Amino acid sequence: MKRVIIFAAATIAVGAAAPAVAADLPARAPATYTKAPAIVEAAYDWSGFYVGINAGGATGSVDWTNDGGLGDEGSHNTTGGTVGGQFGYRWQMNTLVFGLEAQGNWADFSGSNVSNLSAIFGGTTTNQTQVEGFGLFTGQIGFAWDRALFYVNGGAAVVDNKYTSSTVGQGTDTLNNSRWGAAVGVGFEYAFFPNWSVGVQYDHLFMGTKDINDGFIADNIKQDVDVVTARLNYKFGGPVVARY
Repeated sequence: MKRVIIFAAATIAVGAAAPAVAADLPARAPATYTKAPAIVEAAYDWSGFYVGINAGGATGSVDWTNDGGLGDEGSHNTTGGTVGGQFGYRWQMNTLVFGLEAQGNWADFSGSNVSNLSAIFGGTTTNQTQVEGFGLFTGQIGFAWDRALFYVNGGAAVVDNKYTSSTVGQGTDTLNNSRWGAAVGVGFEYAFFPNWSVGVQYDHLFMGTKDINDGFIADNIKQDVDVVTARLNYKFGGPVVARY
């Protein structure tokens, strides 16, 4: 019984002393938290070499004027389809994208009209123009919204033409000729998959005027072409960069 009383007294004494001891302990340091890392957003990078294919259609205007001073022979529109390929390089600085591109296309844009000078030529004369191919060598500047790219382009253009003049009762003459001019255009492209993008591009080709003369055909021919193509490109290199 005596031992129980002593143990109870000791327990009461420890309990009474506990608050005083706790008061003498240093204050607990406030809780610290580790800052979460910054969120990293995957941004598409348009930089790199690319190759692709394209297909579309075109319309153009052609005007024939006789070089012998006989007057205007009239004009016609050329329409048809085209298919070809392109390759180039782009580099991106923040949201600006710069590029260089070469494009080569087979084409079949054709049209014709009866010459206004048929009576002078001694028979019904039909003049025809056929665009058999064209090439573009352009620079680009664009603005990128991640996987979407809008750009304008401009540079040089070359067109392969076949001119045909046929006069009833006198025969037909055909002349092939290439001419250089200028091109300006706009385009939109979207990267739907890593390294793959699809787009559409419009180009106006200013081909100017040129003298065509082989003895039978003797004309100053003015030409312009409007081309719209759908494009599919494959870009070499990594598709994304880290952006914080």
